[in-house]
Amino acid sequence: MKILVIGEICTDKFVYGKIDRLSPEAPVPVFIPLDERTNYGMAGNVVKNIFALNPEIIINSIHNKKLITKTRFVDKKTNHMIMRMDEGENNIDEFKMTDSVLKNILDSDAVIISDYNKGFLSDEDIIDIGKLSRITVLDSKRKLSDEIVRAVNFVKLNEKEYQNNIGLNVSKLLITLGERGVMYMGETYPSPSPKETIDVSGAGDTFVASFTYKYLMSDDIVESLYYANQMSAIVVSKKGVTTP
Repeated sequence: MKILVIGEICTDKFVYGKIDRLSPEAPVPVFIPLDERTNYGMAGNVVKNIFALNPEIIINSIHNKKLITKTRFVDKKTNHMIMRMDEGENNIDEFKMTDSVLKNILDSDAVIISDYNKGFLSDEDIIDIGKLSRITVLDSKRKLSDEIVRAVNFVKLNEKEYQNNIGLNVSKLLITLGERGVMYMGETYPSPSPKETIDVSGAGDTFVASFTYKYLMSDDIVESLYYANQMSAIVVSKKGVTTP
């Protein structure tokens, strides 16, 4: 089995610390860093999740070379995020449909487009990839067109993203609802094993990776939805960006 992941990749940095006083210079908390955790995020986290589900799958990735960095400052005791600082979004390189990229798409059993709408992919790129792929699962933060949706097999959206895209073909939409599960074709499929939410960072990446993997294995949409719900419930019960 071969899965290709196309989209923006970033470095996720979590700086955990404590706050026990306000600054005398301004009414802001003083953050004291205690420890730090770093990993690949966005499309990189999708790849990591697929590998965690099955290390024997052949996973390829096409992404920006100039990395984005997301640094989250988090209170260690409560896991409350104080601030997030993003760097590198204005200097991202663009996707190119080269011969090797084309061959990679055609050779893959499924393509996941992890589109964070930072400038790596255009509408036309997504349409071209979707038309070339055997199975395309799109996870996108952009305003989608009917043409984009027609070109792919599935589109994963959260509730806020769906509100920005009302009117699209619902037969292709997987609308994640947090701890309530996922909606598909007007029906809600709850998580089979909901857990207490500690951190939602990267949960969307887990859902799209798990759904694509299970769908390739089973060719069953409902079974794949329940599986993706189950895997997502695991990661939101942990701190930071992690895998099932």
